[in-house]
Amino acid sequence: MDLDGFWELVERSAEETGSRSARLEWLARRLSALPAEEIVDYECWFTRCADRACTWDVYAACWAVNSSWSSDGYEYFVRWLISLGRADFEKIVTCPDLVFELPQIRHVVELKRTYAHKRTTWSADGGFRLDRVTHTRRQRVPDEVYPEFEAFAYVPYEVYEARGLDPADLYEAVAARGVYSKFPFLSNYAHPDGERWDYGDETEFRRRLPRIARQLGMFDISPDPSEKERGALEITMCPPLG
Repeated sequence: MDLDGFWELVERSAEETGSRSARLEWLARRLSALPAEEIVDYECWFTRCADRACTWDVYAACWAVNSSWSSDGYEYFVRWLISLGRADFEKIVTCPDLVFELPQIRHVVELKRTYAHKRTTWSADGGFRLDRVTHTRRQRVPDEVYPEFEAFAYVPYEVYEARGLDPADLYEAVAARGVYSKFPFLSNYAHPDGERWDYGDETEFRRRLPRIARQLGMFDISPDPSEKERGALEITMCPPLG
């Protein structure tokens, strides 16, 4: 299986199903029909793609989206990026600053906005204020659309096990080809690409990821950005999605 074949399976698994669980089942059926060597091919390509997304800037983008520094959460976010398909994956790996332009992320942002309804009531004399928050849903973001997809990476190992093989043998077969995962991210085994930087430094954040910084309110968020802000937004030279 070459890289094109890998991406064809990933994308067809989305096109021909309507839920994540159905997608995992579809992918398992397709991989089950392949010889063991092609399952190893698939896992090698999956690992290589995940490794390409193991960078300090993509990690910052993940934090901006999910508000979490979790190493596991970041790995599941990368798996989700792969599940989006080749075009969106390449755009975000090439320019993480575009993450909030993904339609799937815009949808998640909207869900977060509508999760809670806040009402403010003042006393008759204006002496005190009572704030009430009403949750409109039990979950902030449904699992089906949350930008993490942990189980997406497990399918080839489950297929291996269903054949009566040891899943560890798949890992060894991938390693025998010189392919190693850079995850878990915050560990001694990780070798992320790029330069590590301080995400708490807003000036540095604006310089490196100006679009994300704008989304997070680190710039003036008026419809007509200042000349200084427009200059910062041009730094990354990222083309718009679409």
